[in-house]
Amino acid sequence: MWVFYFFAAIVIWLGILSLRGGFWFASYVKAQLAKPLANYTPFATVIVPCRGDEAGLDANLTSLFQQTYPSYEILFVVDSENDTAVEVIEQVIKKQPDTVARRILIAGRATDGGQKVHNLRAAVAQIDQRSEVLVFVDSDARPRANWLRSLVAPLAEAAVGAASGYRWFIPEKGGFASHLRSTWNAAIASALGANRKSNFCWGGSTAIRRATFKQLNIRERWRGSVSDDFTVTRVLGEAHLPIHFVPACLVASFGDCDLAELVEFSNRQLKITRVYAPHLWKPVLLGSALFCLVFFGGILLVTMRALQGLSFAIPLSMLIIIFVLGAAKGFVRHRAVELALGAESGDLHRSLAAHLLLWPLASLLYLYNALTAAFSRRITWRGITYELDSRP
Repeated sequence: MWVFYFFAAIVIWLGILSLRGGFWFASYVKAQLAKPLANYTPFATVIVPCRGDEAGLDANLTSLFQQTYPSYEILFVVDSENDTAVEVIEQVIKKQPDTVARRILIAGRATDGGQKVHNLRAAVAQIDQRSEVLVFVDSDARPRANWLRSLVAPLAEAAVGAASGYRWFIPEKGGFASHLRSTWNAAIASALGANRKSNFCWGGSTAIRRATFKQLNIRERWRGSVSDDFTVTRVLGEAHLPIHFVPACLVASFGDCDLAELVEFSNRQLKITRVYAPHLWKPVLLGSALFCLVFFGGILLVTMRALQGLSFAIPLSMLIIIFVLGAAKGFVRHRAVELALGAESGDLHRSLAAHLLLWPLASLLYLYNALTAAFSRRITWRGITYELDSRP
């Protein structure tokens, strides 16, 4: 029992630190949302890699034409003119006024890296000469009207290497797997914050000056890579250029998934992390292993002692404390994200219960993902299978 008490005390302490981090995240979000935007709106190029006709694609792409930004272009890039996304893109374009320049680019099949990265490399080579800022957004994101202006504004500060938002999954029909995916992903979102040195770029919502992109030779550094965002994060880190997290650029990703899709998605994220950022993968493995051993092992311990007629008040109390700390972190984080997402907060509110109750299962899934990543580097992404290579 004393061994359990010892490790349970460690998990409780880590839970307290995690909750404190949640309050820091919420405080940062509130402060940033209240801060006036810098008057920095140079001509920007928004690059949107697309593959397949995914759910909500038309609404996602339409939102890019509705930005409160004075002058920008949108480059939609696909690997084949036969991609089913092309028809959707063309339909969206026909409905939009000519005030925003737009083009569809055909990148061709990738031969030396990930298809998405290949598409980005092709698009970057064809941007408008007026462009001073490159902006990358995923096709499953649905940015709000102030997204582009908010994402570019931090680049007014010369010391900033890049500005980034992050995704927040909002289930539409609901379901266990969809809510668990949202809870699983939320833990990553709240890892971002005021510490620019520890932030990372998310490829689905990132802005970088064209001059910085060119100076750091990112287009060539992308060659052979599967992960666009981890590569950009690594290059900026090597150049000691900070990454500014923009809470207003948290973007909603609407949709649902089944259990198989959830496992594939979460495994892919941890495998990519294992290869491109092993310093982040190791804490996930150790932290989730410790938590699962104590929490789920503690449930088994309490059950066995209850069946044997032995006292279980102390271990049960410790488990309750652990659960309450995690639920409190989920609540604080969720309320902060409600502020950031604004109009989508109504849809978001329906998932609050899942974030309060499912977080232990999300930790269990993280352990499974981390263990899987330890033994496999093969991923499937948008119908294409890759074998990851950790060489820079």
